[in-house]
Amino acid sequence: MPKRHLNNSVASGLGKSWVLVVLLLGALIVILPLGIVFVTSFASSSKTPELFKSNHLSLINYKDAWLRGKFLLAFANSTLVALGVTGFQVITSALAGYALARLKFQGRQVLLLIILATLVIPFQLLVIPVFLVLKWGHLINTYGALILPTAVNGLGIFLLRQYFLTVPVELEEAAALDGANQLQILWRVMLPLSRPALVTLFLFTFSGEWNDLFKPLVFTTRPELRTVQLALAEFQEQFTNNWSLLMAAVAIATIPVLVLFVVGQRQFIRGIATTGIKN
Repeated sequence: MPKRHLNNSVASGLGKSWVLVVLLLGALIVILPLGIVFVTSFASSSKTPELFKSNHLSLINYKDAWLRGKFLLAFANSTLVALGVTGFQVITSALAGYALARLKFQGRQVLLLIILATLVIPFQLLVIPVFLVLKWGHLINTYGALILPTAVNGLGIFLLRQYFLTVPVELEEAAALDGANQLQILWRVMLPLSRPALVTLFLFTFSGEWNDLFKPLVFTTRPELRTVQLALAEFQEQFTNNWSLLMAAVAIATIPVLVLFVVGQRQFIRGIATTGIKN
């Protein structure tokens, strides 16, 4: 092998090794805090200096945290809210994304820019007008106050619009020749082909709603509408010094999102990778 090609191969190998090292360090930095949470949650001692010296690991902290924090009702509420918001966002994002990707109408690009502009506006800035609208509609202290304010999302519209642009137009033309209308094309052709983008939107939306504390804190006061994050915040105030019990509660609130990501990670990565191909 020529010396020049040998040097190029060595340089390429070293470059890949450095990339691997950097990625492993990044993964370690991300995983380490989560690992500490889980290790602490299994420790039988609640005293900080003794957490990592204890040889006895137990699930009793999870049982105590579940019962004392009354997480059963909170899990049910968070699941209902997260699935409700996710369902609304999938429907609204699919309809709006398909219209922006395929339909030709005046002002389409301006409308797209307006939708993208909403992404830079924090929800906290809109809380007063949203609260007034919910109060006018008698929705305060209801599930509607937790679902409707985020039923439409600019990120979801843009995500599905970008993915729809990657689908060949010929497939839609073939469906139209068979007598399908626009809604049938969207339902029977576009959505089945957009599974990675839909899974990505589902994961983004579900995890965001599951971890949301702001809406339950502002729009609800009834104990029966407590979500997981609100229950976790109240639990933290009660058991500030019991680290094992507190970390068990944090793990309980985190596990559902981790499981969802593990199950849908392949479609999630594919959806992220294929939503920026066309403009």
